[in-house]
Amino acid sequence: MADNSKAGPSIRTVPPGDDRERLVCPDCGYVAYDNPRVVVGAVCAWQKKILICRRAIPPRKGFWTVPAGYLEIGETTAEGATREAWEEARAKIDIKGLIGIYEIPRISQVYVMHRAELLAPDVAAGPESDEVMLAAWDDIPWRDLAFPSIAWALERFHKGLGPGIAEAPESAPRRR
Repeated sequence: MADNSKAGPSIRTVPPGDDRERLVCPDCGYVAYDNPRVVVGAVCAWQKKILICRRAIPPRKGFWTVPAGYLEIGETTAEGATREAWEEARAKIDIKGLIGIYEIPRISQVYVMHRAELLAPDVAAGPESDEVMLAAWDDIPWRDLAFPSIAWALERFHKGLGPGIAEAPESAPRRR
Protein backbone atom coordinates (compact mmCIF):
# COMPACT_ATOMS: atom_id res chain seq x y z
CA MET A 1 0.00 0.00 0.00
CA ALA A 2 1.31 3.46 -0.93
CA ASP A 3 2.31 5.95 1.75
CA ASN A 4 0.11 9.01 1.12
CA SER A 5 1.19 10.85 4.26
CA LYS A 6 3.31 13.25 2.15
CA ALA A 7 0.93 13.75 -0.78
CA GLY A 8 1.34 17.52 -1.18
CA PRO A 9 -0.22 20.52 0.54
CA SER A 10 -1.68 19.37 3.80
CA ILE A 11 -1.29 22.11 6.41
CA ARG A 12 -3.57 25.12 6.53
CA THR A 13 -1.41 28.12 7.48
CA VAL A 14 -0.60 31.68 6.42
CA PRO A 15 2.42 31.45 4.09
CA PRO A 16 5.21 34.03 4.48
CA GLY A 17 4.26 37.26 2.71
CA ASP A 18 0.58 36.32 2.46
CA ASP A 19 -2.41 37.56 4.44
CA ARG A 20 -4.71 34.53 4.58
CA GLU A 21 -4.64 30.83 5.29
CA ARG A 22 -3.81 28.49 2.44
CA LEU A 23 -2.99 24.80 2.09
CA VAL A 24 0.82 24.50 2.26
CA CYS A 25 3.15 21.52 1.86
CA PRO A 26 5.27 21.28 5.02
CA ASP A 27 8.10 19.58 3.11
CA CYS A 28 8.63 21.80 0.06
CA GLY A 29 6.60 24.94 0.89
CA TYR A 30 4.29 24.61 -2.16
CA VAL A 31 1.18 26.74 -1.71
CA ALA A 32 -2.12 25.53 -3.17
CA TYR A 33 -4.09 28.63 -4.14
CA ASP A 34 -7.85 28.20 -4.27
CA ASN A 35 -9.19 30.89 -6.61
CA PRO A 36 -12.68 31.75 -7.90
CA ARG A 37 -14.10 29.82 -10.84
CA VAL A 38 -14.93 31.71 -14.02
CA VAL A 39 -18.24 30.85 -15.68
CA VAL A 40 -18.70 31.96 -19.29
CA GLY A 41 -21.88 32.08 -21.33
CA ALA A 42 -23.84 33.84 -24.02
CA VAL A 43 -27.33 35.14 -24.59
CA CYS A 44 -27.79 33.89 -28.17
CA ALA A 45 -30.45 35.42 -30.41
CA TRP A 46 -32.14 34.36 -33.62
CA GLN A 47 -34.77 36.68 -35.09
CA LYS A 48 -35.84 38.14 -31.72
CA LYS A 49 -35.86 34.75 -30.01
CA ILE A 50 -33.44 33.65 -27.30
CA LEU A 51 -31.75 30.26 -27.07
CA ILE A 52 -32.45 28.59 -23.73
CA CYS A 53 -31.53 25.15 -22.45
CA ARG A 54 -33.17 22.92 -19.83
CA ARG A 55 -30.36 21.60 -17.63
CA ALA A 56 -29.81 17.83 -17.63
CA ILE A 57 -27.22 17.98 -14.84
CA PRO A 58 -26.95 19.36 -11.32
CA PRO A 59 -26.99 21.94 -9.99
CA ARG A 60 -30.54 23.03 -10.80
CA LYS A 61 -31.30 20.04 -13.04
CA GLY A 62 -34.57 20.63 -14.93
CA PHE A 63 -34.31 24.42 -14.78
CA TRP A 64 -33.64 26.72 -17.73
CA THR A 65 -30.49 28.64 -18.57
CA VAL A 66 -28.62 30.17 -21.46
CA PRO A 67 -25.57 28.19 -22.62
CA ALA A 68 -22.91 28.68 -19.95
CA GLY A 69 -20.27 26.77 -18.02
CA TYR A 70 -16.78 26.87 -16.60
CA LEU A 71 -13.99 28.47 -18.58
CA GLU A 72 -11.28 25.99 -19.57
CA ILE A 73 -7.54 26.60 -19.29
CA GLY A 74 -6.21 28.33 -22.41
CA GLU A 75 -9.56 29.77 -23.56
CA THR A 76 -10.67 33.36 -23.90
CA THR A 77 -14.08 34.05 -22.39
CA ALA A 78 -15.54 34.38 -25.91
CA GLU A 79 -14.04 31.01 -26.93
CA GLY A 80 -15.45 29.41 -23.79
CA ALA A 81 -18.92 30.86 -24.42
CA THR A 82 -18.79 29.62 -28.01
CA ARG A 83 -17.77 26.13 -26.84
CA GLU A 84 -20.54 26.05 -24.21
CA ALA A 85 -23.16 27.00 -26.85
CA TRP A 86 -22.02 24.04 -28.93
CA GLU A 87 -21.81 21.59 -25.98
CA GLU A 88 -25.21 22.48 -24.54
CA ALA A 89 -27.28 23.31 -27.61
CA ARG A 90 -25.27 22.27 -30.69
CA ALA A 91 -25.46 25.96 -31.59
CA LYS A 92 -22.98 27.79 -33.77
CA ILE A 93 -22.72 31.40 -32.67
CA ASP A 94 -20.99 34.68 -33.39
CA ILE A 95 -20.01 36.63 -30.25
CA LYS A 96 -21.02 40.28 -30.65
CA GLY A 97 -19.85 41.78 -27.38
CA LEU A 98 -19.87 41.65 -23.63
CA ILE A 99 -23.10 41.90 -21.62
CA GLY A 100 -21.30 42.07 -18.33
CA ILE A 101 -19.69 40.45 -15.34
CA TYR A 102 -21.74 39.03 -12.49
CA GLU A 103 -19.80 38.38 -9.28
CA ILE A 104 -20.90 35.85 -6.67
CA PRO A 105 -18.27 36.02 -3.90
CA ARG A 106 -20.17 33.75 -1.48
CA ILE A 107 -19.66 30.80 -3.88
CA SER A 108 -16.42 32.11 -5.42
CA GLN A 109 -17.75 32.41 -8.97
CA VAL A 110 -17.48 35.15 -11.56
CA TYR A 111 -19.81 35.03 -14.58
CA VAL A 112 -18.67 36.63 -17.85
CA MET A 113 -21.71 36.88 -20.10
CA HIS A 114 -21.62 37.72 -23.80
CA ARG A 115 -24.24 38.66 -26.39
CA ALA A 116 -24.24 36.49 -29.51
CA GLU A 117 -26.10 35.79 -32.71
CA LEU A 118 -26.98 32.28 -33.75
CA LEU A 119 -25.54 31.53 -37.18
CA ALA A 120 -28.52 29.25 -37.90
CA PRO A 121 -31.67 28.27 -36.01
CA ASP A 122 -30.63 24.62 -36.05
CA VAL A 123 -30.15 23.70 -32.38
CA ALA A 124 -30.39 20.43 -30.48
CA ALA A 125 -29.85 19.30 -26.90
CA GLY A 126 -26.25 18.44 -26.13
CA PRO A 127 -25.19 16.05 -23.36
CA GLU A 128 -25.76 18.64 -20.59
CA SER A 129 -29.26 19.64 -21.74
CA ASP A 130 -32.58 17.79 -21.69
CA GLU A 131 -34.05 20.15 -24.27
CA VAL A 132 -33.35 23.45 -25.98
CA MET A 133 -35.62 26.02 -27.56
CA LEU A 134 -35.73 29.42 -29.14
CA ALA A 135 -38.05 31.43 -26.90
CA ALA A 136 -39.72 34.76 -27.53
CA TRP A 137 -39.13 37.22 -24.69
CA ASP A 138 -42.61 36.70 -23.21
CA ASP A 139 -42.21 32.91 -23.39
CA ILE A 140 -39.03 32.70 -21.29
CA PRO A 141 -39.87 30.60 -18.18
CA TRP A 142 -38.76 33.27 -15.70
CA ARG A 143 -39.80 31.36 -12.58
CA ASP A 144 -37.88 28.32 -13.77
CA LEU A 145 -34.55 29.95 -14.57
CA ALA A 146 -31.68 28.07 -12.97
CA PHE A 147 -29.72 31.03 -11.62
CA PRO A 148 -30.25 34.75 -10.85
CA SER A 149 -27.22 35.53 -13.03
CA ILE A 150 -29.15 34.26 -16.07
CA ALA A 151 -32.10 36.59 -15.41
CA TRP A 152 -29.62 39.45 -14.99
CA ALA A 153 -27.91 38.66 -18.33
CA LEU A 154 -31.23 38.25 -20.16
CA GLU A 155 -32.55 41.57 -18.86
CA ARG A 156 -29.34 43.44 -19.78
CA PHE A 157 -29.45 41.85 -23.25
CA HIS A 158 -33.11 42.79 -23.72
CA LYS A 159 -32.47 46.41 -22.68
CA GLY A 160 -29.47 46.60 -25.05
CA LEU A 161 -27.16 47.54 -22.20
CA GLY A 162 -23.40 47.48 -22.63
CA PRO A 163 -20.93 45.88 -20.28
CA GLY A 164 -21.92 46.12 -16.64
CA ILE A 165 -20.80 44.65 -13.36
CA ALA A 166 -23.10 43.32 -10.65
CA GLU A 167 -22.55 41.57 -7.38
CA ALA A 168 -25.17 39.01 -6.45
CA PRO A 169 -27.19 39.90 -3.37
CA GLU A 170 -26.87 37.42 -0.50
CA SER A 171 -30.38 36.20 -1.22
CA ALA A 172 -31.22 36.87 -4.84
CA PRO A 173 -34.97 37.13 -5.49
CA ARG A 174 -36.55 35.03 -8.24
CA ARG A 175 -37.69 37.08 -11.22
CA ARG A 176 -41.34 37.41 -12.24
